[in-house]
Amino acid sequence: MRVRVENVRFHYRLGEPVLKGVTLDFEGEATAIIGQNGAGKSTLVRLINGLLKPVSGEVRVGDWNTGDFSVARLARRVGLVFQNPNDQVFKSVVRDEVMFGPKNLGMSGDTALASSREALADVGLEGAMDANPYDLSLAERKLVSIASVVAMNTDVVIFDEPTIAQDYAGVQRIGTLIEKLKARGKLIIAITHDMDFVAEIFPRAVVLRRGEVIIDGSTREVFSRPDLLRDSFVEPPHATQLGQALGLSETVLSVDEAVKGIKGHRSRLGGLAGSDTAHDQQFFQ
Repeated sequence: MRVRVENVRFHYRLGEPVLKGVTLDFEGEATAIIGQNGAGKSTLVRLINGLLKPVSGEVRVGDWNTGDFSVARLARRVGLVFQNPNDQVFKSVVRDEVMFGPKNLGMSGDTALASSREALADVGLEGAMDANPYDLSLAERKLVSIASVVAMNTDVVIFDEPTIAQDYAGVQRIGTLIEKLKARGKLIIAITHDMDFVAEIFPRAVVLRRGEVIIDGSTREVFSRPDLLRDSFVEPPHATQLGQALGLSETVLSVDEAVKGIKGHRSRLGGLAGSDTAHDQQFFQ
């Protein structure tokens, strides 16, 4: 499924533009949209799923112009996980919450239940089917909200701050789920402030600043521009920052890449010159 944003402008108040002629093409690779609060990220994804309509320009999801379709119709193609699960979760039983979307898309009860069970298993909550979502932690409610969208089996899945409130295990679980969705051919778009997560999961990154696209390219290319990132109030991943501080010639995106870069420049690192890989990795923890 292809999503095309063509010269889109949007404002909530006349004279206060939020998006200023944004043009983006999403197809195939998973993309992270990053930038400071107020850059227009959430507005952009709400235009893609039809919650908002452009003031000018157009948004197309496949062959559909979002201006011609209701949010309910667009939900057949685009699933959006809200940043705050409390804005999304509304049922008193997890099973009913996760089955709500699939059933409204026309799935039979058995199919909706099977899809919901699989989605909950994907986020590690297969044992919470009968729980009240508000008896769960915030992190678990976030996982419920993710499962409720994944269970709908839409071609496009948008995550707004997917790793919010998650511990390390939760972040890894969400990353594994996104990789699984990518393998199924889903188009994945995410808004996030977690740059380490971006570096690990997303091959492409788009930086928004005050309603305009500042950088759009491979994640490695984007994180190799600390000047533009700084102007957009975005910090590169921790491994990338350290690699840049050490003067590594290549932009690194992970601990493993940083270790390899250091090993190639041991003569410049003094005391680290004789360390082994395990010790080098501990240096980054």
